[in-house]
Amino acid sequence: DVTEMEEKEAQAKQEEQIMKEQELSNLLHEKRYLKALGLAISLDRPHTVLTVVKAILKEPEGRRRLEENIVRLRKDQKEAVLAFLVTWNTNSRNCHEAQTVMETLLKHEAPDNLLQFSGIKSAVESLLPYT
Repeated sequence: DVTEMEEKEAQAKQEEQIMKEQELSNLLHEKRYLKALGLAISLDRPHTVLTVVKAILKEPEGRRRLEENIVRLRKDQKEAVLAFLVTWNTNSRNCHEAQTVMETLLKHEAPDNLLQFSGIKSAVESLLPYT
């Protein structure tokens, strides 16, 4: 019977999720945005990533700090952010943040690198009507 083992695994995953949520909250409170961005992306939480982006933009020199943080992300994290900003861009409340992140990606990534992103074609097709 593997029921008990499966329950333990599920409980361990839930505890790990709670720990990551707490860590994310602490990172935001401490204004450690790069780690907060990375953690929110790894948790696949587009709304939390948006919250981090908005928090960065509220800081003095926010736009510059956002650029610094976006540039330092790994390629897979940038791909995830691109997928998230496609959704953000469809909402007028979040479109400015989406456009800011998109501008940063376009400014700091070579066109050849952008073409290597997974889902770039569908992202561009989805962004065009709202941009």
